Amino acid sequence: MIAYLRGKVVRRGPTSVILDCQGVGYEVRISLYTASALDPAEDISLHIYHHFSQDHQALYGFGTEEERHLFVLLISVSGVGPNTAQLIQSYMSPGETEAAILSEDIAAFRKVKGVGEKTARRILVDLKDKVVRHTGGIALTTAPQDNRSAEEALSALLALGFPRAQAQKALNRVAETVGRSATAEERIRLALKELS
Repeated sequence: MIAYLRGKVVRRGPTSVILDCQGVGYEVRISLYTASALDPAEDISLHIYHHFSQDHQALYGFGTEEERHLFVLLISVSGVGPNTAQLIQSYMSPGETEAAILSEDIAAFRKVKGVGEKTARRILVDLKDKVVRHTGGIALTTAPQDNRSAEEALSALLALGFPRAQAQKALNRVAETVGRSATAEERIRLALKELS
């Protein structure tokens, strides 16, 4: 089981990286939150969750152990697979996710594409006690670093499954509000709110 990888980013997409670890390339899926905190100019370290299913396996990477722990909690909920958990972590930071669970904010989870009311309620019911035990009832407050372009924002939204026309309209509305200086992560976050 792979628990941790350290290496250079060879290729980077909106929701994945290929990491060269001493000559071996690992494809690692990451959330937008994790992507925004990476500095591809340096060696990076990712905490890994190695997911196995009947027909395939995948590596999911996280900048912190806290993020990884939250991912594992999310996929323990019936109806929440790794892709849905990754989408939740792309839409909300770990602190925002924990705060939504602690405050029983169904609406925060319903805004995530593919999460209906039933799944949102299940997340709250299944995870509230676990998050309280883990955090002492206080959500973390962390913010990602922003450093992307408008094109990368569109690529990320497309990778998350939004239709091109919808994603572009949302990004256009966001651009009118924040202007050209906004980073891709800022655009993505605001666009996700527009798309919900």
